[in-house]
Amino acid sequence: MTAIKKAAVIGAGVMGAGIAAHIANAGVPVVLLDIVPKGAENRNALAEGAVQKMLKTRPKSFMHPSRAKLVTTGNLEDDLGQLADVDWIVEAVIENLDIKRKLYATLDEVRKPGSIVSSNTSTIPLGLLVEGRSAAFKSDFLITHFFNPPRYMRLLELVAGPETRADAVEAIRAFGDHALGKGVVDCKDTPGFIANRIGTFWMQAAVTEAMDRKLDVEAVDALLSKPVGIPKTGVFGLIDLVGLDLMPHVAASMKATLPADDAYHAIYRDSDLFRKMIAEGYTGRKGKGGFYRRRKDGGRTIQEALDLATGEYRAKRKPDLASIRAGAKDLRALVSHEDAGGAYAWAVISSALSYTADLVGVIADEVPAIDEAMRLGYGWKYGPFELIDRMGAGWFADRLKAEGRKVPEILAAVAGNGTGRFYRISDGVLEFSTRDGGYAPVPVPEGVLRLSDVKRRSKRVDGNGSASLWDLGDGVLCLEFHTKMNAIDPGVLEMVAKSTEIVRGGYKALVVYNEADNFSVGANVGLALFASNIAAWDMIDGMIRMGQEAYKALKYAPFPVVGAPAGMALGGGCEILLHCDAVQAHAETYMGLVEVGVGVVPGWGGCKELLFRWMANKRRPGGPMPAVGQVFEMVSTAKVSESAEEARDMLLLLDRDRITMNRDRVLADAKARALELAEGYQKPEAAEISLPGPSARVALEMAVDGFFQQGKATPHDVVVSGALARVLSGGDTDITETLREDDVTRLEREAFISLLKTPATLARIEHMLETGKPLRN
Repeated sequence: MTAIKKAAVIGAGVMGAGIAAHIANAGVPVVLLDIVPKGAENRNALAEGAVQKMLKTRPKSFMHPSRAKLVTTGNLEDDLGQLADVDWIVEAVIENLDIKRKLYATLDEVRKPGSIVSSNTSTIPLGLLVEGRSAAFKSDFLITHFFNPPRYMRLLELVAGPETRADAVEAIRAFGDHALGKGVVDCKDTPGFIANRIGTFWMQAAVTEAMDRKLDVEAVDALLSKPVGIPKTGVFGLIDLVGLDLMPHVAASMKATLPADDAYHAIYRDSDLFRKMIAEGYTGRKGKGGFYRRRKDGGRTIQEALDLATGEYRAKRKPDLASIRAGAKDLRALVSHEDAGGAYAWAVISSALSYTADLVGVIADEVPAIDEAMRLGYGWKYGPFELIDRMGAGWFADRLKAEGRKVPEILAAVAGNGTGRFYRISDGVLEFSTRDGGYAPVPVPEGVLRLSDVKRRSKRVDGNGSASLWDLGDGVLCLEFHTKMNAIDPGVLEMVAKSTEIVRGGYKALVVYNEADNFSVGANVGLALFASNIAAWDMIDGMIRMGQEAYKALKYAPFPVVGAPAGMALGGGCEILLHCDAVQAHAETYMGLVEVGVGVVPGWGGCKELLFRWMANKRRPGGPMPAVGQVFEMVSTAKVSESAEEARDMLLLLDRDRITMNRDRVLADAKARALELAEGYQKPEAAEISLPGPSARVALEMAVDGFFQQGKATPHDVVVSGALARVLSGGDTDITETLREDDVTRLEREAFISLLKTPATLARIEHMLETGKPLRN
C-alpha cells in the first residue's frame, strides 16, 4: 500500500489551498502549484498569496503557524519537477472537464510510477475525467471530495473507478482517516455523490416551498434547524454563509447531470428575486448581505431579513409559530402540527427523506454511509434515516400512503419488518436495516472505540445525574460528564472524587472523556450566582474546596489519569486536564482559563498548575517574573488556544501530551496511553514553588492600569486583574520563601470569593447566563 509521505495540490483557490493546509496540519510536506498569472512579476503569486491569506484569515486554515512551512509553493510552468517524488497529487482546479483532462496529461508525464492522483470534483463523473488516459493512470486515479473548510469539515467522500487499484483506495482511506482526521465515506460515481445530492435537494425543496407559501425566512430557519437537529443557520442562513451566487452554478450542474426522471427537476424553480440579489451584490455574508443583513443607523446596528414576498428588507423578527414550540423535542409533533409551520416542515422533510430513501443503492450501498455523510458534511445531528426513525418508519410510510404519494421500497420494507426502524440495538450492538431486508452491525473502523458503543453493551460502574463511570475493558475506566454543555457542578466533582476510590479498588487507570461537542465549558456559574445572591459564602467556599481537593486527588492518585478532550475545554474543564498525568487531545481542542469573563479567577488549581508549568519551562528567561507575567497575560486576557497544537505554546499541553487527528479515535488512543503509563506507574511527588510577592503584584497592577488609561481595560478588569495578580505573585510571600500547592490554591479560593462579593462580578455572571457573551463593565 502506498505510504503518503509527501503530497501535492494543484490549484490554489479556496478549496485547493485549504486542502494543502490541512495536509500540512497532518505534518506532511505538500507542494501547492497554480498557473502563472498574466503579466505577474512573481510567477508563484497565486500559490504564495493563498498561503499568506490563510495565515491571516479566520477561521484559521493552519492549526499552527509553523505548519505553513511545510507548504512549498510554485507554478505549473516552472515547478512540475517537484511532483516527481510526491505520493499523492490532488487536483483542485476549476470545474472544467477540458482543463482537467489537459492537466492530467501533463501530470502523467512528470509523476512517479504508482503515485496516486485524485480530483476534488463534486460534479464531473470519474469516467469522464479519465477518458483517454492510460491504464496505469486509471488504476492510480480516484475522486477525493473534501468539504469546505477542509480543516473543520470532517467528511471526505471517496469515489473509486472500476479500474482504480484497491491499494490506492486503501492508502487514501487510511491517510484521510488517521492523518487528516476525516470520516471517509465510500460513494457511488453519481452526481453530487452523497452529501451534496441530498443537501442540494433539501435546500431547493426548502426554498421552493418557502417561496410558494410566502413564509418568513426567520420562520423557515427556526423550523428547519434545532427541531430537526440541523445547525442553527437553517436554510437561508446557510445559503448566506456559502454564498447565494453559488446556488445557480450548483443548480445548473445538478440539472445537467441528474437523470431526467430525478425528483430534483420537479422542485427546482428559477427565481427573479435571487437573480436580482446576485446582480446587486447581495450574495450573503461575503457581499452586502443576503437573506439577512446588518445595517447601521447612527450608532445602532439593525438586523434585517428579506421579505420573500416583496423582495424588500425589514427588521428581523422572532417567529411565533406553535409548531416550532411543539417540535422542540418531538419531530413528529412538528410535522403533524396544523399551523403553517407544521405544514411547511412536513412538505420539505417528507420530500427530502423520501428522495433519500429512493437513493439507497444508487449513491451508496447502505443507509449508514448516507447518514454519516450528512452528519459530517452538513453538520446534521441526525442522518436522514435516523430522522425517519425519530418519527417512526411505519407512521411515515402510512402518512405518505394516505396522501397518495409513493412509498420508497426500502421504507416500506422497514415499516413492515416488525421493528419499524432503520436502526435497532441487538445484544448491545447497533444494527442497521440492509437492502435485503435483514439487519447487520453498523460498521466500525478498525481501532475505533466509541463510548456510545460501550454504553449500549454494558451497565455503568457508578454515577449520578451529572457524571458516569464506564468500564472500557483491560482495567481502564472512563469518567464521562453529561451535564448541559458539560458544565462542572457538585455532581461532577463528586464523581471525580469517587472515581479515584473506585479505580484504586481494582483497576489500572482512568480516562476522562465524553462524546459531546465540547469536553466542558467550565464551572456551572449559575450555582455561584445563586449562592452569592443568598450570601451562602460557606457553600461557595465548600464548592471551591471540593473542586480543588477532587482535582488534587486525581493528580496524586496511585494510577495514571489521561484526559481526552475535544472541542472546548474551558475554565474548570481546562483545570481538570491540567491535573491529569497526560492528555490525549483531539486536534480541534480549544483550551483556556476564561474565568475573568465572568469576573472571577480560576479557583480549582488552574493558576497553580500553570505557574508550576511556566516555572519549570526550560526555555523561559531567568527569575520568576517572566513565568508569572506569562501566566498573568494568558489568564487576564482569557486566552484560548485555537487548536491543540496552539495549546502546546501556552503550556496547557506539554511534551508528554499527544494529539489525535480523528475525533473517533481519541478514546482508543487515550485508553492505549493510559495502559502505557500504567506499566510501573509512580505518582508525582508533591511540588513547591517560590514566588516574588508584593513587588511583582505592583508591577502587574501597573501594567493593567496602563491598559485602563488607554481604554483597553474596563474598571472591573482592573479589579479582577488585581485579584489575579495577588494569586500569581504569591500573596504576601517573597522569593526567599517556599510555597506548597495548597498555599497557592488557598489564594485562588480567597480571590474567587472576594470577587463574587462585588456587584460587577455578579453582573458579569448574569449577563453571561442570559446572553452567552461576556459583559465589559
